[in-house]
Amino acid sequence: MHMGYKRIKMNSIVFALNLLASIVWSAPPRCEPGDAILGRCRIPVEEKPQCTNIVLGYCDDMPYSKTLFPNLLDNKNREELEMGTEYLLLSVIHTLLNGECTPDIRMLGCSIIAPRCENGKIMKPCRSTCESVRKNCIHAFEGIKMAWPYFLDCDRFFVGEEEGCYDPLENLREKQEVALASISPEEPSTIIQFTYHSHLQMENVLKKTAARCSDISRTYSIGRSFEGKDLLVIEFSDNPGQHELLEPEVKYIANMHGNEVLGRQLLIYLAQYLCSEYQLGNERIQTLINNTRIHLFPSMNPDGYELAAAEGHRYNGWTSGRANAQNIDLNRNFPDLTSIVYSRRRNKGYRTDHVPIPDSYWFSKVAPETYAVMKWVRSIPFVMSASLHGGELVVSYPYDFSRHPEEEKMFSPSPDEQVFKLLSRIYADAHPTMSDNSTDRCGASFASKGGIINGAMWYSFSGGMSDFNYLHTNCFEITVELGCDKFPSEDELYLGWQQNKEPLLSYLEAVHRGIKGIVKDETGKGIKGARISVRGVRHDIFSAEDGDYWRLLTSGTHIITASAPGYTKVMKKINLPPRLQKAGRVDFILKREILEPGINDHFPAQDTYDRFDPFNQFERYTQRETGEPGEEEVQEKPWWWSYFALSGNAAPTWLLRNY
Repeated sequence: MHMGYKRIKMNSIVFALNLLASIVWSAPPRCEPGDAILGRCRIPVEEKPQCTNIVLGYCDDMPYSKTLFPNLLDNKNREELEMGTEYLLLSVIHTLLNGECTPDIRMLGCSIIAPRCENGKIMKPCRSTCESVRKNCIHAFEGIKMAWPYFLDCDRFFVGEEEGCYDPLENLREKQEVALASISPEEPSTIIQFTYHSHLQMENVLKKTAARCSDISRTYSIGRSFEGKDLLVIEFSDNPGQHELLEPEVKYIANMHGNEVLGRQLLIYLAQYLCSEYQLGNERIQTLINNTRIHLFPSMNPDGYELAAAEGHRYNGWTSGRANAQNIDLNRNFPDLTSIVYSRRRNKGYRTDHVPIPDSYWFSKVAPETYAVMKWVRSIPFVMSASLHGGELVVSYPYDFSRHPEEEKMFSPSPDEQVFKLLSRIYADAHPTMSDNSTDRCGASFASKGGIINGAMWYSFSGGMSDFNYLHTNCFEITVELGCDKFPSEDELYLGWQQNKEPLLSYLEAVHRGIKGIVKDETGKGIKGARISVRGVRHDIFSAEDGDYWRLLTSGTHIITASAPGYTKVMKKINLPPRLQKAGRVDFILKREILEPGINDHFPAQDTYDRFDPFNQFERYTQRETGEPGEEEVQEKPWWWSYFALSGNAAPTWLLRNY
């Protein structure tokens, strides 16, 4: 039996060896060099990738019908692609972006996940198309705090025209051209939707406007509200982001009181108007933007606005949302420099300019919105400003605080009373009803005064923003009350725009009145911080970084003096004609001199003026500026994260902006 088992085992081994030999002999012989040509062997033919039909519901409108796997993201087949986060993002992008930039973004993404296939090869989309879409749509991603998707990296996945690329949006463009051709030709005009905007919608509109006019516009944040909302500004200039020599800076601030909303909407509309009209070739707007740096700050109190908007115009918005989320009235929260000026007015040589912030102020309750605005106005050499409010129809101007503390309504003029009256009248006179002498209208109590009034004569309050601008910086600010209804109904917004569009533009143009120039030393270098004085006016302004300055003045003859520590004074007599619409150019060249004790006593102590937040009480408000997100911000996921968290895929951390 043992011998039988050995025989069976041997037969099995022989059978296996014979089988192996037959397989080896039947296999194609190994090709040596030259053997294939002589027919001695065959080289196995690899199957070439084949173009296949696009069978993807969200990519069925592409200008081509064939794609190829693996695709540009290395997905091996359609099933793997459809399970990926990239395809999921394209399927919900319309919802996430609230319809903005779609189908552009979706089709751009489809050109990567389902690339065009011709003759068995993948064609890459054009980089120029990607860059154009990114420029126009990045604001929408920023609005929901989402990073630009990695697979839409224009340098990584897209190529130049010289490499034979194609436009994945060509069908979309053809449809748009057909639609435009069907519209009867009319004079081009700016189209604005006169609706209210939530804070997020406002951010999207401003960022979209800046993207559309990126050559003349940009958005930037000056800080955050108490509840963490961006304090967003949109700027217009022929060189956005830069102060240009001799180009004046002007700003509009609205919605300081969250329930006073018309000004907020007007600045959103004004931003759209400036962008569109500049592109349409409006010479007036082009001249204004090419020669002025304009800053529009639509909502200084976004937290208060959200509260007021929850109630809306039904309650006329008189109380809810006026203050910020800390219940601080922002127009009573600035340093009271007016009282300091009044207390010094009997001193010989007292000044009413660049008054330092007292250290005691920082121990009071300072709102983050106030803090952000103070830092902002100290960082840019603003010449002129207007704060837009609601509840009356009038323009008021400094001083807002009465020169006698027990008098609630007392005429309290600043040294620049005549300049402020001129600026106020420019706005009021351009308005169809503000300066009307009718007594049967909103603002009728100011009819006899032509629609303008000294603030303290109307009613007195301390800690106002306009007084702070005037007494702490070079900036002249007025307060514009836009109407008796603080929260007008939506169907009244168009009328509000029609009434205020011309006043808003005329006031911006008024920054070019008075004189401007450069203060230089003998080598031609600009002198920073040179003092420009006007005889008879106890309020001076200082030159900017490169020695340029602007001094708003009324018409007439003026004696102007330029001085700086370590230099001799230079005095000039000028005459400004009544109808001068352009600032007169007055330059100064100062010579070096040997200082004598006490010679510069009339200059403010720079170290005192520079003591901004000396006790570092508000470091938390500047955290965003340093680019260091707080612990809470890193841990908390945005609202759209739930779209992807339950998909079963790896977490798309590439969509998180600060990851």
